[in-house]
Amino acid sequence: MRLLASLVALMISTAPAFAQAPLALDGSAAPSPWQRYPGWNKTNWDNYNTLANPRATPASGSEIIVDKVTGDAAKGQQLAFDRSRGGGCLACHVMGPRTQETPGNVGPDLSEIGNAGRTDQWLFNYLFDARVYNPKSVMPPWGKHGFYSEAEIRDMVAFLRTLKTPARFANPLDDPEKRPMPVEDRDALDPFVNPAAERIEAGAALFKQACVSCHATPETSFKRWAVEMPKWEPRLKKVLGVEEFITRHAKATAGKDWLMQSRDNTDMSVYLHSLANGEAIKVDLSSADAKAAYDRGVKLSELKVGQFDFACVDCHGQAANKWIRGQWLGEPKGQFDHFPLWRTSRNEIWDIRKRFEWCNVQVRANELPPDAVEYGELELYLRKMNEGQKLTAPNIRH
Repeated sequence: MRLLASLVALMISTAPAFAQAPLALDGSAAPSPWQRYPGWNKTNWDNYNTLANPRATPASGSEIIVDKVTGDAAKGQQLAFDRSRGGGCLACHVMGPRTQETPGNVGPDLSEIGNAGRTDQWLFNYLFDARVYNPKSVMPPWGKHGFYSEAEIRDMVAFLRTLKTPARFANPLDDPEKRPMPVEDRDALDPFVNPAAERIEAGAALFKQACVSCHATPETSFKRWAVEMPKWEPRLKKVLGVEEFITRHAKATAGKDWLMQSRDNTDMSVYLHSLANGEAIKVDLSSADAKAAYDRGVKLSELKVGQFDFACVDCHGQAANKWIRGQWLGEPKGQFDHFPLWRTSRNEIWDIRKRFEWCNVQVRANELPPDAVEYGELELYLRKMNEGQKLTAPNIRH
């Protein structure tokens, strides 16, 4: 009787482990060693913060004492309008009657900054490193981080001094205050419109090949699965998203080597997301570990990274619902209910982790592998921000 009781107790104590989906727990779910995608910028920005290393970016230092600035205003305008040097000032500012097409409005209109009474020292320092005045500024530290030399900044200050006349726009679309926000109204599930929709059938075929023996009715059993991911996975001690789950579960159950962002992994992700279309996103933060991971995700969204010194909340918080050049910066809510999607500017399907990697590279920060712990926590935060939104995937965006 004692032996029987012990066996029953053992079965009860181990039952939750048997209820968990099998996962390959060892090794990376991403291609290893990680290399940046073909066609992306290959520069390394080792001297600046990444989501995994928040202590690399140099501190702002003290305000630089500057006497009256002398510089070449014509050269300053050329520098300010040059898109090849970090996007130029027009990415965020309107700058008088000579403003080129489609300026942004993340920053204030500078068309009359020459009448504002700012000192040369203030203008120079704000261009060199605005953090000496505002640590949370969304202005990149243009001089401190090596975009422009001190002499070039002096020329730009000289140009700012000449701006004393409001801007005039020949084309109404060039005025960022009147430019209509973009509306996505394409039929995302029409494969003639959205190439990602073509991959639903490919994913369904993979599911039938590798998964149907355990999941005979995916339309029912996976109806809400994708909208309840990512989740905290105690066996891995990290947040597990759909694509990493596919890799680790397929390896453990079918011996498949479907690494994250491979064609098979992406096809399966597209299919599983499509099964949950129309379902409301719901995130489980009931465990202490999940809540702690979410809190870390919030902090990661506030971490300034890269040569540009941008955080997620800079573009999708302070600058949300504004234009950076011709690109609309949306709020966090509404940024995750349509992944995976077809990225028309790249002609490829992206999951949310590839979006994170692209954002990192765009702000000139070294990206992380797609299975990075930090991306999982950031994904959990963003998914929570989109709770209640109904899934519409695969979708299409520029």
